Amino acid sequence: MLFNSLQFLIFFPVVTILYFLLPHKFRWFHLLVASCIFYMYFIPIYILILFLTIIVDYIAGIMIEKASGQKRKLYLIMSIVANVGVLSFFKYYNFFAGNINDLLHLSASEHSVPLLNIILPIGLSFHTFQAMSYTIEVYRGNQKAEHHLGIYALYVMFYPQLVAGPIERPQNILHQFYEKHQLEYDNVAAGIRLMLWGLIKKVVIADRLTLVTDPIFNHPHDYSGIALSISVVFFAFQIFCDFSGYSDIAIGAARVMGFKLMTNFNKPYHARNISEFWKRWHISLSTWFRDYLYISLGGNRVSVPRIYFNLFFVFLVSGFWHGANFTFILWGALHGFYLVFAILTKKVREQASNAIGINRILWLSNLVNVTITFFLVTFAWIFFRANSVRDAFFIIKKLGQIPAEVKKVLITHKMYFLNLPNLNSYIYPGLLAILFLELTHIVQVKYRLGETFSQKPAIFRWSVYYSGLALLLFFGVYEKHSFIYFQF
Repeated sequence: MLFNSLQFLIFFPVVTILYFLLPHKFRWFHLLVASCIFYMYFIPIYILILFLTIIVDYIAGIMIEKASGQKRKLYLIMSIVANVGVLSFFKYYNFFAGNINDLLHLSASEHSVPLLNIILPIGLSFHTFQAMSYTIEVYRGNQKAEHHLGIYALYVMFYPQLVAGPIERPQNILHQFYEKHQLEYDNVAAGIRLMLWGLIKKVVIADRLTLVTDPIFNHPHDYSGIALSISVVFFAFQIFCDFSGYSDIAIGAARVMGFKLMTNFNKPYHARNISEFWKRWHISLSTWFRDYLYISLGGNRVSVPRIYFNLFFVFLVSGFWHGANFTFILWGALHGFYLVFAILTKKVREQASNAIGINRILWLSNLVNVTITFFLVTFAWIFFRANSVRDAFFIIKKLGQIPAEVKKVLITHKMYFLNLPNLNSYIYPGLLAILFLELTHIVQVKYRLGETFSQKPAIFRWSVYYSGLALLLFFGVYEKHSFIYFQF
């Protein structure tokens, strides 16, 4: 079920109202049933996969807690293998089989590995990682095993964050299912306000930018370098508004019922370096890889060359987590390279900044760093969005032709060679949407609206609400665009 659908507009208030009407002891069951309905709206039969992994991890958690010595590790490994095995089969089987077939074809072999006609269960990567975090935390002694099968199932299937996160830790959310939440005005107001902002990000900004990015990225050979550059920048904001919009709606929907989910985005394009970007972007995933993979590899407690390897390897795996395609692997590798290169050149860059004197002008230094970081991140998005590695390198090649195209524009004063139908109908509204987003972020930071909004006069608050609804009604794109991260 899509958050930006009429079905969810009915589903959410019904589920929420029934939640508060029911006695506390029945609420967990109500949420579990609602979560099953929410998930089964996509492909009903795939809920059996969730049930299978839930039972495996529920038993594994109890066995890990009871066991000692090497048995604890054995049960953890069995749980991880089961989860990764299911994920690998559905998400990566055809990828590996296809590449094996390519190698066999190159060697003139008549043999081939059969490909399977299977659809990736929606959100499989997200609830697999959430389930794995539970057994790992039980193994580490940071979380007691959950003996209530229904509560554990709800931990994995809680509908707001079931499909695309945030990827919660058991310490944060499990205990909340036992707590009795009262209907509180502050929670309802804050939650609905966050949901409204998330919907604006999705249908007013992200889906409007999609009108430009989809046709250009799907047919890059038909467009000029300038058109491609516009599309690349638009996609950077599209994916941010699409994914953070989902997170806002998820966090807001949970907040209305009294549940507190972790923050997943914090204005990532305001980051001054790549490391800071990953502390602001998809925080639940980046901290997952940090806590469960990077630290397990030794983290910063190893030799310097090994630190570089750990960083690069983690981002390589992160890229592969996003999708069974070499484009995602290259995207992850590029971010790994960024981080390693930043460490290697830190002293040289500091010396250069000091020599130029830019560090003495704080606002200018921040502006330069934010701009460079945005450029690097946006460049990497080319691989993330391109349909193939070949398309990605073609786009990069065309971007190199922009100076010649700009010269032509200056001479002819014409933009006709962009080959983008209805240019004014797509480009300029997209630019206005991005400008609106950034101005909103600036106001949020400057006036700390997140903390003080409820203290503003009623006329101010309701003016904002009505303005938000007007934006949705008059400027929203309602073509049932799925959320980008549903494919992961």
